[in-house]
Amino acid sequence: MRRSKHAGGRRGYHHGNLTEALVQAALDLIREYGPAGFSFAEVTRAVGVSPAAPYRHFRDRDALMADIARRGFERFAEKLSDAWNDGQPDTLSAFKAVGQAYLAFAKTEPAYYAAMFEARLPPDANRELAQASDQAFAILRRASEALIAELPQEKRPPALMMSLHIWAMSHGIASLFGRGDDARRKVPMPPEDLLEAAILVYLDGLGIGDDREV
Repeated sequence: MRRSKHAGGRRGYHHGNLTEALVQAALDLIREYGPAGFSFAEVTRAVGVSPAAPYRHFRDRDALMADIARRGFERFAEKLSDAWNDGQPDTLSAFKAVGQAYLAFAKTEPAYYAAMFEARLPPDANRELAQASDQAFAILRRASEALIAELPQEKRPPALMMSLHIWAMSHGIASLFGRGDDARRKVPMPPEDLLEAAILVYLDGLGIGDDREV
């Protein structure tokens, strides 16, 4: 049987907050093995409690992973919202900052990022997870709506389509080149520059660029 370096009751858990201890142990295991690379029993061993103890808090491994993903999306939404900053100092700069915040989250929170997008959880695994995911996406859509509002009415793309395009672009670059774990691919330029160039090319096709008053 494989033994994680986190196994064997390393945390010395006794009478603290078991929910938080389980979440932190799972995050450690995600960093080490990925979101599908460990069992619920390994989480239990890492915390140092009886096999039955976690079931008072999570019905199964999927419930634990869904809770971690929810927490991740809530953190993610906070970072995106801070980056958007209500469109300040100007809409275009704030829009680009949202993309950079996406990359930064993938780099600095790889365990949460993996739980959110790679744990094979249905987006509607539970209501709280769905709400947290929707909240994060809503910030990107709000930024898209604000940016295209500066275009003439007849030239405005659907805000949902635009936000999905930017999401796919940001997620692809973050997942391939901007992660903070061993799955990161090498690219001969900073991923931040790669994403900014991609966004500028996309926006230029819409008639939005640095030379416009936005």
